[in-house]
Amino acid sequence: MPNSQTYTTFFERVKASINDGTFAKLTLAKTIGNTQLMNIYVRTIVVDSHLLLNLKFKFQQEELIENHSIDEAFFILTTYINNPFLSALLFTTEADVTMKLNKKRLASITEQAPTFKNADPILLEHLG
Repeated sequence: MPNSQTYTTFFERVKASINDGTFAKLTLAKTIGNTQLMNIYVRTIVVDSHLLLNLKFKFQQEELIENHSIDEAFFILTTYINNPFLSALLFTTEADVTMKLNKKRLASITEQAPTFKNADPILLEHLG
């Protein structure tokens, strides 16, 4: 897989933002064609004092919600990159980090000024 290093770099950024308390949310977007699955939204959740990732699969007609460990969630999310999603957007309080696939399906990572001023409140409460 030619993009595996870029995927790893991106998800390491996600993990670092969770660990340092700057994570706001993660979104998989920009589908290829007209698909049933429109987006995947990721936030943190605490279940039995364990920090998990809450994956909300937004379909055209319904939503499906799953909770997974951070590593399980990354494994699941990676399977949706390039099928059907062409971008993953990490929102932190320090920067918006975007991983995009171009027409040749090569991944790249860019950074912009942060959209969110505050981190995910559940994450902050768990770290606090």
